[in-house]
Amino acid sequence: MRKGVAKIETGKKKKRISPMKELWQNKFLYLLALPAVAYTFIFSYCTLPYIAIAFEKFNYKTGIRSPFAGLSNFAYFFKSSWAWTVTRNTLVINVLFLIAGTVCAVLLALILNEVKAKRFLKVSQSMMLFPYFISWVIVSYMLQGILGTDTGLLNNLIVSLGGEKVNFYASPGYWYPILLILNVWKNTGYSTIIYLAAIAGIDEGIYEAAYVDGASRFKRVIYITLPLLAPTICIMVLMSVGRIFYGDFGMLYAIIRDNSTLMPLAEVIDTYVYRTFKNTGDPSLSMAIGLYQSVVGFILVFTANWIVRRKFPDGALF
Repeated sequence: MRKGVAKIETGKKKKRISPMKELWQNKFLYLLALPAVAYTFIFSYCTLPYIAIAFEKFNYKTGIRSPFAGLSNFAYFFKSSWAWTVTRNTLVINVLFLIAGTVCAVLLALILNEVKAKRFLKVSQSMMLFPYFISWVIVSYMLQGILGTDTGLLNNLIVSLGGEKVNFYASPGYWYPILLILNVWKNTGYSTIIYLAAIAGIDEGIYEAAYVDGASRFKRVIYITLPLLAPTICIMVLMSVGRIFYGDFGMLYAIIRDNSTLMPLAEVIDTYVYRTFKNTGDPSLSMAIGLYQSVVGFILVFTANWIVRRKFPDGALF
């Protein structure tokens, strides 16, 4: 019997397709992915040898063959007062962005999924996606027009209500909520589209069966939509965890600029690397900080994926 079962199982095995045949069958899909593959190969793999700069005392004449300096560049960074500050700011800001962004995107996707008016749904999706394509430089000027001390709309409203003007750009306590609101406003629409696409892939028959059994709309969302959406949420969170040690340079540099009052609160590793190179002209130190950032991010994403794979295998990346 065992031999018979083994033969049947062997017969059911799928034939292996050669790599060249697979490439030819899906040539248009691979062609579509070619720009992204080329970009990743050039800027992520071809540049790997230049990591050596982090361990050298860089000289522009000799280039990558500069004198070896060991771990002195790393020691200089970790002994500075900014090492803990920028690490803490990067983690705190990105964790806040991750939690608020995920919650808002999932809630918005669940709400829009219940909307039956197709015209309203199309208009609302377009309006939500529009802020994602606005440059942070433009957003920074819009924000200045709202929060400016002299001509800002918010300060004019406060004065008209009998209050006193607030110098937001000299008050660090306001900026975590401000940055959080800006990030949610700009990026939630894009994430919502992804979750809506995942919800659209859920079999309608499951909802119909639940409706026949007397499940309310709320219960269908709680017991059907959310559990089936969980793998997508996990994958999106894992991808965000991979970037949790990277600050949004465009956002923070455009909005905070060189404001020394807000730097202790909003200076992240990315902006610190840029300012360090701009002020010192030493690529070795900047490369050392960037390598520290990459290694910690690599460890975080593998740790998070290991935890998810143990607790919820369907939501793991690998």
